[in-house]
Amino acid sequence: MTPLTAIHAMVERCRTGEYPAAVARLGSGWVVMGERQVLTGYCLLLPDPVVPHLNGLPPELRVQFLSDMALVGDALLDVTLALRINYAIYGNVEPALHAHIFPRHSAEPEAIRTAQPWALDWNAAPIFSSALHGELKRRVAARLAAVQAV
Repeated sequence: MTPLTAIHAMVERCRTGEYPAAVARLGSGWVVMGERQVLTGYCLLLPDPVVPHLNGLPPELRVQFLSDMALVGDALLDVTLALRINYAIYGNVEPALHAHIFPRHSAEPEAIRTAQPWALDWNAAPIFSSALHGELKRRVAARLAAVQAV
């Protein structure tokens, strides 16, 4: 059966351990590194099971998803030493809940420092690779594991 959306496909690959960009399993779903690292450390939170949008979750699972989203932001702040985190939930292109989590860095060129991430050149961004981003992925995973253990 063909997955409904790219989000469904990514979640299925995370479940089977076949998604190289998968970082960690949290209570609400999967943390994955963005396929294009438009900002270093860019991650997504994918719900498991997949639902159409945030309002498709029962209230207690909404709280879990949003809490996990902030937890990923905390980990990225710690690991990347970002100044702040940008969060976005749209679902217009892929009509399934997923959260974009972007660390924003002081070293960003002034021309993009205040730009929203979709205004950046995604085609020029490095594609996630274990060789290039594996250490960062491992550090984010370790930080998430440490926080979950508490």
